[in-house]
Amino acid sequence: MPKISVIIPCYYNELNIPVTSKELINNESLFPSDVTFEYVMVDDGSKDGTLNALKEFKSAFPEKVKIVKLSGNFGSYNAIQAGMRFATGDCNVVIAADLQDPPELMVKMYDYWTKGVKLVVANRDEREDKWTSRIFAESYQKLIRKYALPNLPHGGFDYCLFDKQLREQVIDMKETNTNSLYLLMWLKHDYVAIPYTRKARKIGKSKWTIKKKIKLFIDSFVSFSHAPLRLITTIGLLLGITSFLYALYVITARLNGWIDVEGWSTMMVVFLLVSSFQMMALGIIGEYLWRNIEAARKRPPYIIDEII
Repeated sequence: MPKISVIIPCYYNELNIPVTSKELINNESLFPSDVTFEYVMVDDGSKDGTLNALKEFKSAFPEKVKIVKLSGNFGSYNAIQAGMRFATGDCNVVIAADLQDPPELMVKMYDYWTKGVKLVVANRDEREDKWTSRIFAESYQKLIRKYALPNLPHGGFDYCLFDKQLREQVIDMKETNTNSLYLLMWLKHDYVAIPYTRKARKIGKSKWTIKKKIKLFIDSFVSFSHAPLRLITTIGLLLGITSFLYALYVITARLNGWIDVEGWSTMMVVFLLVSSFQMMALGIIGEYLWRNIEAARKRPPYIIDEII
């Protein structure tokens, strides 16, 4: 009897949980009768009634629902890692708690898994989000595809199904400050992508803030790409060549009497240009060093407060 673990990170989803849980239970009827389900609901430090809503779901289906309560807000991708740790299914599905991703697509993903595909992703072909969110998401995905994960499907993904083997491989990595789902792509298993349209959120307000988006952007590049460091090296080399050529010009001009005194404006422009680049380079290197320190400390990416 194949078992599917559905992992759902929850953060301020008090109003979503009753609707989402009903949709998930109804969605089971689309699967063969021998398929069993477990729902691993991870409360990522919500301060509203999310935990109570999860407990109601648990009381209605005590044999199917696990609740993992984290001690605080560690971020959705760390919450997904926590869900992976307590999932026991033969395959696993990660889906959002707000029904922006269609549960009925899970059946098609499962069919591919039964045929031997270990990773099936639902890539966002279209989005019904606000234009600002679309611009950020599209820019982010293009940069990640170009400089970090060239095998990433167009539009990126958060909704996916993967085999228990991949789940264990991600858990064993014990990585912090990363995108847990993109680690699945880094494993480089063959995968199938199913395009779909991401729906607009109808219930509640997203807590996916600009600050969290920027952190995800930085974490993704630092975790999967050395392109920023290569960029520093390239710009430094170009500035070095330019400075050397300019120095030759100044020496030649002085020896031939073309100039008497160096221009203050030119010096200031060069000084400001080089100084700003140095500060930017130190900042990028600092991001990498900070994550090395985090890895050396071996602090867990999340703290579990309670298991229900």
